[in-house]
Amino acid sequence: MGRLEAIWVKRAHRGPMDAVAEATVVAGRGILGNAREGRKRQVTLIEREVWDRLLSELGASVDPSARRANLMVSGVALEETRNRVLRIGACRVLIHGHTRPCERMDEAFQGLRTAMLGGWGGGAFGEILDDGTIRVGDPVLFEEAE
Repeated sequence: MGRLEAIWVKRAHRGPMDAVAEATVVAGRGILGNAREGRKRQVTLIEREVWDRLLSELGASVDPSARRANLMVSGVALEETRNRVLRIGACRVLIHGHTRPCERMDEAFQGLRTAMLGGWGGGAFGEILDDGTIRVGDPVLFEEAE
């Protein structure tokens, strides 16, 4: 079983990523107050293990908020999880695909964007299926396919 390591809310397009201890999620909309609320990419996720590995390979020290994802998880692999359901606490996220890293990654550290290109290194994006509250420390696991 994995763990929700961090939550970030983006107030505006290209705006700062605010770290929060908990967030309200709304089915079909995303994180309440997030700039991407209601779009197809309702929530974005990164893996702590992948982030740490990439930074180690680059010899970089970059805060994970620079990735500009909403959620950081550990203990679960996001690669090739399209159409799977990830449970975070009492809420669920339907994974739609991988998130391609943008030019802002090279603003954080030169070469980071290229390093993130393979193996879902940029993380995943998905749709919120349940209303509720998620909290840093919540358990994270994939539901079994039916």
